[in-house]
Amino acid sequence: FHILEAHATGHLDQVINHGYLAVDFFFLLSGFVIGFAYDDRWHQMSLRSFIRRRLIRLQPMVVMGMLVGALFFYLQDSVLWPEIHNIPVWQVLLTLLAGMLMIPLPTTMDIRGWWEMYPLNGPAWSLFFEYLANLMYALFIRKWPVWALGLLVMISGGALLHMAVTGKEGDLIGGWSLHPEQFRIGITRLMFPFFAGLLLFRISKPF
Repeated sequence: FHILEAHATGHLDQVINHGYLAVDFFFLLSGFVIGFAYDDRWHQMSLRSFIRRRLIRLQPMVVMGMLVGALFFYLQDSVLWPEIHNIPVWQVLLTLLAGMLMIPLPTTMDIRGWWEMYPLNGPAWSLFFEYLANLMYALFIRKWPVWALGLLVMISGGALLHMAVTGKEGDLIGGWSLHPEQFRIGITRLMFPFFAGLLLFRISKPF
């Protein structure tokens, strides 16, 4: 999807033009897995222990992705970023440190010019929202009964449908920026699939 996206002029000639929804499926799968892995362990696991487990699982690859992104930042050569070699080293290092700590950057600090919260590894925005969902689950949603979780999923689904129907671009693409409009897309794309996955696990209990 992303390879072909670079050669498309719009939605009509974009091959696999809904491929970006793999991110939404990732959120759905993640919610299911979180329920499977942790729902029955809270009697012997603290909030601190949960956070530590999630950091151990996710953060090493976050750091690796940022390091690879920083390494190739100056090696890439594209008309999309003609001023890339004028970025001072200290700014790249600051961006790298923020990325490794999963600190989202405001649009004014984006060194690539795409309004990304993680310019050295753009797709890391989805892990930012993954962390948010994990915290929401651990802090309070894990305690909710099925009916309350189902109500949240219904409301979130309605919000997602509304955004899909009324969105300016006619799609659900976005979420990689702290710009208010982009952040709304990201949180809306997260809430329905992640907690629908959790609800699916609790209803089906397949294992």
